[in-house]
Amino acid sequence: MTASPSLDELQHEYGSKATAVEPGGAEPIPVDDRHGRPSQMFWTWVSPNMEFATIFVGIIAVLFFGLTFWQAVAAIVIGNALGAVAHGLLTSWGPERGLAQMVLSRRPFGYRGNLLPAGINAVVAGVGWFAVNAISGALALSALTGWNGYVCLVIGVALMLAVAFLGYNFVHLFERFTFPVLVVIFLAGMAVILPGTQTGPVGDAVPGGFWIALAASFGYTAGWNPYAADYSRYLPAAAAERAGIFAGLGNFLSSTVLQVAGAAAVTAVGVANWDGANPTGSYISLMPGWLGGITLLAIFIGAISANALNLYSAAMSFAAVGLRLPTAFGRAVIAVVVGLAGLVVAIFALSHVEAYEGFLLVIAYWIAPWLGVVFADRLLDKTTSGRTGDLTPFTSTSHVNLAGPIAMAVAMVVSIFFFSNQQLYVGVLASAIPAIGDITFIVGFVLAFALYAALRPVLNKRAAGAA
Repeated sequence: MTASPSLDELQHEYGSKATAVEPGGAEPIPVDDRHGRPSQMFWTWVSPNMEFATIFVGIIAVLFFGLTFWQAVAAIVIGNALGAVAHGLLTSWGPERGLAQMVLSRRPFGYRGNLLPAGINAVVAGVGWFAVNAISGALALSALTGWNGYVCLVIGVALMLAVAFLGYNFVHLFERFTFPVLVVIFLAGMAVILPGTQTGPVGDAVPGGFWIALAASFGYTAGWNPYAADYSRYLPAAAAERAGIFAGLGNFLSSTVLQVAGAAAVTAVGVANWDGANPTGSYISLMPGWLGGITLLAIFIGAISANALNLYSAAMSFAAVGLRLPTAFGRAVIAVVVGLAGLVVAIFALSHVEAYEGFLLVIAYWIAPWLGVVFADRLLDKTTSGRTGDLTPFTSTSHVNLAGPIAMAVAMVVSIFFFSNQQLYVGVLASAIPAIGDITFIVGFVLAFALYAALRPVLNKRAAGAA
């Protein structure tokens, strides 16, 4: 009887093959199996943003919050810049040890404590974001073909599952080939829309609307942050810094350009004439019929690009939690299961796209405190042994670091309770002082950073003493 190949052998055979199924789960990528160029991070993070969900962030800045076009542009640029800088830094960490983002999160949170961020990310990415993008893609395909929306949803999900199932190499290949197509189509649409932009007031301004719009833009761009290292971990360690630059730049440019297009479209159509039940239809109404049809097709393809990453990273997050299946292709199996769960949610939510604004803000509510913890941990290790090649804090099931989950949980509760300002809940201070808008993500980041920096030395010293 021939022995089954080991995971190391399967990983080595996988190499750079695009049509092979990626083996393994959350294991570190061996140095000998590293491949790729840092420049590929650019299109890998441009293509997923070439979708209507990105455009919708700019739409709500004007339609919901009453900002003028230039106010919306300022909020979009600042929010996206903050999210993109964090994204570039996190991407540069992947090649250092060949680990996925939520596996890297084990050091500041501990192996068990990492269930907090990795668990949230697995559900948000694999169900939340997946459903949002699947719905926008299905509606676009339905508008283009006249087919039933649920049929279009199933078609889109099947394609998304196929890309995510094959894994890392095919995801990069897919994003590379969709990149020029999507960029050309969306830029052509933007060239038609921008000349009709109205720069004056178009509606009643919401108190603190600028800060709410900024938070939404940050929430969208930073929504990719927990995935960052997933798509750079196969790169050689020497490519780390350049990979981060390409990833941050790609994320910022694509998000900003399409969100600005969304804001411009609302001012051109007019708030009174905008169809809230069919925002895609209002957006393409400014274009010639042929370009509108091509744009609908691009929105559908863009949804596949985005959800391929959502499914892949959701599977990586489940693996980072410690979920292991009795197969060498555990990640691929998890991706399919998560995608099917997301399909069920999308079916029930197909006619409720109006909840998107609140979802964007909720994204920032957990990601910002998580960022505060991981960046504080990185800074504290700058002059210690934390940056050695030792993988024990990332792989050992006995690794404990209570500072991370405590800091993140406290920062989330405090920041949301006092500063949240969205459909489901308005915080105490946001309600008393509406002009502050929504600064939950700022408070959450700062508080988590400070708490972790204060708690880690104390708790680690106690743990060492007890040992």
